[in-house]
Amino acid sequence: MRSAASKRPARVAERVKEELMRLLLKGELRDPEAAGVYVSHVAVSVDLRLARVYIRLTETESSAESQRAAVRAMNRAGGFLRQKLAPRLELRHLPELRFHWDEQPARAARVEP
Repeated sequence: MRSAASKRPARVAERVKEELMRLLLKGELRDPEAAGVYVSHVAVSVDLRLARVYIRLTETESSAESQRAAVRAMNRAGGFLRQKLAPRLELRHLPELRFHWDEQPARAARVEP
């Protein structure tokens, strides 16, 4: 049986995802390379110090360059986003945000017949 402490990273990850999506939908980021970005998944480390944020683009077909540009833009905005998230999440230590391209849908498409 999982204790409440072991469920905490998953709860924090879900809150980070929700709040990041709110910020993105409100248009808080003005970087054109971050346009059309959405958060597909967040994984938070057990010690709550690191959040791996997986992103995708709303456009169905995106080039490798636009994917890399989106990840670079989001990593550049990481400090700004943490600053915006801090009062919303009310955590003692807000996890460091590291953005990664979510390869999962592409892998799933290759596996399906």
